[in-house]
Amino acid sequence: MRSRSVIDYALARRATLADLRAGRLSSLDVCDAQPYLLRAAKFHGEPTKKPCPVCRCGEKLIHVTYTYGDELGDSSGRARATRELPALAARYSELQVYVVEVCRPCGWNHLTLSYAIGTGEPKARRASRRQAADP
Repeated sequence: MRSRSVIDYALARRATLADLRAGRLSSLDVCDAQPYLLRAAKFHGEPTKKPCPVCRCGEKLIHVTYTYGDELGDSSGRARATRELPALAARYSELQVYVVEVCRPCGWNHLTLSYAIGTGEPKARRASRRQAADP
């Protein structure tokens, strides 16, 4: 699986944490994970080896990976395990992948990475119902 258009948000993360430590942001500003994200972290997240940079609670951060794409239909925006991504990349022409780090105890969350995956081929055009019905 080859990733394209990779964006690493490490600089934005560092800036947010610097603002927090300098008092320009409060922990309420940065520890604002929505209930859906916390549930996704609990049931679909993948533990990392990194501790939370805010609460330092001892629990490791969790990565939640989301996939978006027109070809996914209703499952666009769903949290997925990273082991599912190669099969999706082989099946669909282009999907956007977003990885969010989450601390479940304090609610810290930050987008860490985004990239595109897929075959890169044009989407297959579906015949209209009328064309499919005509012999």
